[in-house]
Amino acid sequence: MLTLALPKGRLAEDSIELMLERGWLSGRPDPDSKELIYKDPKGKVRILLVRSQDVATYVEQNSADAGIVGWDVLLEGGYDLLLPLDLAIGKCRLSVAGPKGWSLSSGERKVRVATKYPNIAKDFFLKKGINCEIIKLYGSIELAPLVGLSDCIVDLVSTGGTLRANNLEEVEIIMESTARLVFNRSALYTKRAEVGEFLESFALTEKQL
Repeated sequence: MLTLALPKGRLAEDSIELMLERGWLSGRPDPDSKELIYKDPKGKVRILLVRSQDVATYVEQNSADAGIVGWDVLLEGGYDLLLPLDLAIGKCRLSVAGPKGWSLSSGERKVRVATKYPNIAKDFFLKKGINCEIIKLYGSIELAPLVGLSDCIVDLVSTGGTLRANNLEEVEIIMESTARLVFNRSALYTKRAEVGEFLESFALTEKQL
């Protein structure tokens, strides 16, 4: 049995849909259940439902054999994982956003940036030659420039609705992100048959890892 870590929320729903299509699940986990571990009756896969930021850690630390996680999370964390496939789900973009009229050339000597992606954000501003102060937040990022905590934010954007609702607008796209299927290295050897079957169902071979 493979143990698969999935991020809670919309990406988990899209991931489960893929698993159903490829015959790895016989049905959907009960959406009203509070259980964080789901073992499919087929006995082929066990699902761990965790925070999106934690999926890669569960896989890297061998608590899960594989996981589905956003490219933004992988780049931010620099995890030691096998990255075989872009699943083309969970599409979004990581962008700089600020109050209407604000731009990267607004003239601040040091730009205060609120984000939960400090590494990506710092690298982006340094490459632009802009001095920045990173303010690490874990949620409600859009609030920061509204109350003067930051000049701008770096955060994921899907439709842009949350930005518009808070009188913010995208300034520049840093990167596009989609969900990736990742494996820990030991699973390739300890569960070779299961991993091979899983990869084959996604039209991959071990040589592509």
